[in-house]
Amino acid sequence: MSKPNYVLVVDTNRKPLNPCTPGVARSLLKAKKAKVFRRYPFTIILNQAVENKPKPMQLKLDPGSKTTGIALLQEEKVVWAGELTHRGQQIKDSLESRRALRRGRRHRKTRYRKARF
Repeated sequence: MSKPNYVLVVDTNRKPLNPCTPGVARSLLKAKKAKVFRRYPFTIILNQAVENKPKPMQLKLDPGSKTTGIALLQEEKVVWAGELTHRGQQIKDSLESRRALRRGRRHRKTRYRKARF
């Protein structure tokens, strides 16, 4: 598989086009033919409408117990890849912490304090 180093491109009507390499995107930005549309994933928007039919893309998912891998493929090249970290362990840890605090309050041996009023 190739290195996922591509810039996503949309036209003025926000229709997706074929992704380009960072060098082509940089030259389009310098020539004022495009602007930055989004920082992550890095996407540029062209200033003029283009009649271009993009190649189909596939979304691939790799589910796991702690993280899920996400990849955007165009034919065999990886256009974008990322990881999604699950919150399952974080939620479990916070519940266990709350449980320990409650148990500590219940089983704490404290002397009887007389009511002050």
